[in-house]
Amino acid sequence: MISSDQQQLQKQQVAAEALAWVRPDAVLGVGTGSTVNCFIDALAASGIHIEAAVSSSEATTERLQSHGIHVRELNLAGTLDVYIDGADEFDSHRRLIKGGGGALTREKIIAGASRKFVCIVDESKKVGVLGKFPVPIEVIPMARSYIARQLVAIGGQPELREDFITDNGNLILDVHNMDLVDPVAIEKRINNLPGVVTCGLFAIRPANIVLMASSAGVQKF
Repeated sequence: MISSDQQQLQKQQVAAEALAWVRPDAVLGVGTGSTVNCFIDALAASGIHIEAAVSSSEATTERLQSHGIHVRELNLAGTLDVYIDGADEFDSHRRLIKGGGGALTREKIIAGASRKFVCIVDESKKVGVLGKFPVPIEVIPMARSYIARQLVAIGGQPELREDFITDNGNLILDVHNMDLVDPVAIEKRINNLPGVVTCGLFAIRPANIVLMASSAGVQKF
């Protein structure tokens, strides 16, 4: 177990390493979360000029704009060269669980619209099999109870994220104890439930590259 100070240092280290994937004057996809915040700060301090950023959340938009970085809507940006984001868990196949911050739908859209997805994490996020972290699922409010029952039927234990509304106006169910030996199959099964916007499994479209900061330095997967 690493300390909170060590973890913060690792987040800053991997954020700085991700700058190598930023092409000057590009339109860059930017995710959400504490590690991404470190990346935004590092990008602003680096002097690398980008044309614009496509943001996955209102919080990220605010941080980008606070540094004077122009934010562009994805509909006006076309296909992005690269998307930089963190994860709550990743495995050796670069499959992820994301959505601890509640921005999973926009994150998944931007990842899908990008040629390359570079995931930046500290060493606490590496697991042998996904699932220790609960799987977030964004749901349309009227479908909450129905979807919860369906998730119980496939072995999950859904819990409504209290006092939380996504940037899209929806709810989050955090699903504990899912069997994720085959995360691609589970991702498809959950996403096919009517009323699900999307789930926080990034297995069908995993990261292209995972950069993980550790006590031994930044490792690439």
